[in-house]
Amino acid sequence: MATLCRPAIAVPEHVITLEQTVELARELHPDHPQLELAVRLISNTGVRTRRLVQPIETTLKHPGFTTRNAVYEAEAKTRVPEAVVRALGHAELTPRDIDMIVYVSCTGFMMPSMTAWLINSMGFRPETRQLPIAQLGCAAGGAAINRAHDFCSAYPRSNVLIVSCEFCSLCYQPTDLAVGNLLSNGLFGDAVAAAVVRGEGGTGVQLERNGSHLVPDTEDWISYAVRDTGFHFMLDKRVPGTMSVLAPAMREMAEPHDWDISGLDFYIVHAGGPRILDDLCQYLDVGAEMFRYSRATLTERGNIASAVIFDALDRFFEDGGAEHGARGVIAGFGPGITAELTLGTWSVGGRESGQIEREVILPPPVLMAGSDAAG
Repeated sequence: MATLCRPAIAVPEHVITLEQTVELARELHPDHPQLELAVRLISNTGVRTRRLVQPIETTLKHPGFTTRNAVYEAEAKTRVPEAVVRALGHAELTPRDIDMIVYVSCTGFMMPSMTAWLINSMGFRPETRQLPIAQLGCAAGGAAINRAHDFCSAYPRSNVLIVSCEFCSLCYQPTDLAVGNLLSNGLFGDAVAAAVVRGEGGTGVQLERNGSHLVPDTEDWISYAVRDTGFHFMLDKRVPGTMSVLAPAMREMAEPHDWDISGLDFYIVHAGGPRILDDLCQYLDVGAEMFRYSRATLTERGNIASAVIFDALDRFFEDGGAEHGARGVIAGFGPGITAELTLGTWSVGGRESGQIEREVILPPPVLMAGSDAAG
């Protein structure tokens, strides 16, 4: 069975704190009629620090969509390779062992996709399949895992590299002054994540079953308006309440597998905000400590879109993982409103399960200032 190995996370070097965010909101919008509401909402996100690819002074300027997208491409090419090298190391594989690359991002656009650049630049085989996912937003991390699972089910000895690259700060729009936009300015952060799904062997989450659920008639609750100035994030105030629908969907997905969604050993979920985690505790009847990795990601990184579940999963690995055979769920939530769900068991592979380890020969790492080397 396919196994999701330990992710590698890389965050930029520029830090902004909650206190700085609140101070900027007051400085930039002193006459905003709902400033105090926005400040209160930002303060209640639970986000203490976020990382940005550019200094905040540069982030607050809007040089135009052309320049913004050029920054996205340059930063991605600078920061992604280092995370890829570490993810391959965690999986004990080389670039030539990879059969498909899934690249997810909703904060910039490239064609050809970043997958083509990675194949040409990092020693992947020309036959490597490419699967860019650009329009699932925060749910794309879960979708990437599920599509990798599908591919390894179809081609059992294959290996898939997943890359999530989210520079949410490049979507900052100084003219968007609705309370939801001001809240978003204090919630989202930047990060790169990479992880490998091995068709055979490996230590991590052995993928058992996956599914997707779309909440009908919620298409405009999370969306982008694409304008001359780039991507304008639209967030409906009803979004935080969607767990009342998605939690039952999680339960329904687990039941045919004879799993009780309220009795699992680990939960790796997208932390879009504290309300999501609080509601999951209520609707799934699960203790708050079961979402500690997702909450830590939110506190230290903010909402890093599709990279959230990989950051939370990396924290789970750092904490020692679980007992062999422990059951868990990975869930990403995003536009649609869409949930991408994965059920899996913790598996200790490599020598302990009789697998033969391959010799690891990696290309020299591309050094990234301020990278968060997690392993």
